Amino acid sequence: MSIIFNKTLKTVIYFRHYSVLCKRLDNSPLLSCFAQSFIPVNRSLFWEKERKGGYRSQENVSYIEHMKNGYKELKVELKLFAKEMKEFLEADPLLIARPGETDLLWCFNEPTVLDNFVTTCDSDHNEGFSTCHFDMSPAGRANFHGYLDTRVPKDGRIKKAGYCAIRSKRVRKSFKRGSTYNWSLYNTLVLKVRGDGRSYLLNISCEGYYDITWNDIYHYVLYTRGGPYWQIAKIPFSKFVLGSKGRLQDRQSRMRFDKVTHFGVSCGDKINGPFNLEIEYVGDDVSTDYPKTVVFGNS
Repeated sequence: MSIIFNKTLKTVIYFRHYSVLCKRLDNSPLLSCFAQSFIPVNRSLFWEKERKGGYRSQENVSYIEHMKNGYKELKVELKLFAKEMKEFLEADPLLIARPGETDLLWCFNEPTVLDNFVTTCDSDHNEGFSTCHFDMSPAGRANFHGYLDTRVPKDGRIKKAGYCAIRSKRVRKSFKRGSTYNWSLYNTLVLKVRGDGRSYLLNISCEGYYDITWNDIYHYVLYTRGGPYWQIAKIPFSKFVLGSKGRLQDRQSRMRFDKVTHFGVSCGDKINGPFNLEIEYVGDDVSTDYPKTVVFGNS
C-alpha cells in the first residue's frame, strides 16, 4: 500500500485495502496525512455480531413502550426476587444425587409447563414450508408434532430445507439476569417419550461469554419406536457430540455441566410427512456405569 499526499494542493489521495478473508477491495479517501483512518473490514468469518446469527424475531418498539412493559413486569420481577431470597435464606441446596432416582427438570403434566419452551421451523423465516406445534396431547402430555417438508424455496438463496425444533427458554433470575442450569451432580439424561418411529435430535446448549461459544451445542440422536407404548431413554452425557452451527467439531470437549443454557429437540430426518413425539418428562440421573468424559474424540 502506497500513500502520496500533497498538502499544498490539498489533493485527496485514495488507499487500497484488500482483505484475504472477505476477498473485498475497498477504496477510501484519506482526508489528512496526520489523521489517517483505516476503515476496518467486516471479518464475519470469526466474529459473531449477535446470538441469533441474523435471525431477528424481536419487534422494534419505542422507548415509551419499553417503559410501559417494564412497569407491567415490575410486580412479576419483585415476586421472583422474593422467591430467590427465600431460597437463599433456606440454604438447602442439593448436594448428593442418588443413583437410580431421576430428578425431573420438566414434567409435562400441566399446560403451563409448555410456556417454558418455544417452537421454530424453517417456514418462520421464509426458508421452507415445514410447520410444527407444541401443545398438550389427548393423553395429557406434551406433544411435539407437525409436518416436515424438504421442499426448497425457489429464491436462489436457500439450498436445504426441512427442520422443526423446540427449545427451552433461557433460565433467568429476577430483573432479567441470566442464569444457567447446574447438572454437575449428574451424568445421564432421562426422557420418557412415545414416538412415531422417526429419529429426533436432542440438543443441549452451553453458551459461553464469548461469541465463539454462542453456538456450542451437544447433540445426540434419539431413535423412537412407533406404536402405543412409551419408552424411557437414558443417554449418558458422554455420548453427546459437540457441534457448532450444525457441523460436528473435529476436537471434542467435555460438556460444561454447570453452564447449560438450553435443552431442545429437533426433527430433520429429511423424510417428508407428519411427525409426532409425545414427552412425559425430562430429567437427570446419576449412574456409576457411565463416565463423564466424552467418548468420541479427545477430552
